[in-house]
Amino acid sequence: MVSELCYFWRVVKAKENQDGDPQKCPMRLTQEREIVTWPETHYVFIEKIGPFQDTAPKAWQELHPLVPSISEHNKITGYMSLYKVGPEVYRAGVSLATEPKNLPKNLIYEKFRGGKYSRFVLTGSYAQLPEASGRVFEIVAEKKIQMRDDYCIENYANDPRTTPEDQLSTEILIPTV
Repeated sequence: MVSELCYFWRVVKAKENQDGDPQKCPMRLTQEREIVTWPETHYVFIEKIGPFQDTAPKAWQELHPLVPSISEHNKITGYMSLYKVGPEVYRAGVSLATEPKNLPKNLIYEKFRGGKYSRFVLTGSYAQLPEASGRVFEIVAEKKIQMRDDYCIENYANDPRTTPEDQLSTEILIPTV
């Protein structure tokens, strides 16, 4: 059903607006925030500084080959990125069940303290994350949601190796007061 809607949307957009992107499906992003408390998390990551469109792919490309080594001695409980927009800090990493043991070189460990967050959920391709994050920050501004100085989180809630792209679920979490 979703793929049929995407196809229909591409055809309509292509006919209506030749400048539009006929390959793009409508973004499925929750428009209302849900207040959640993110738990304290054992987090192992690669950190990059600079524009996210450059640093995010590089960080993930460096992390993915290390995952088998990480999981050799540690239980991975999830994949997530932490980022700060102002200083352009991006962290690609995995959450662990306990404090890590025998980590590969170049990985950083931190016990992320968690806290109160406003959660929005994107269902669909990771390619839509830049647009979705932009929309989330627009909603935060429109609704005058007060942010605290901490990392934003993208929590990749299901496995892209076994989940169809249009069913991927990414939680976009904004640190709030």
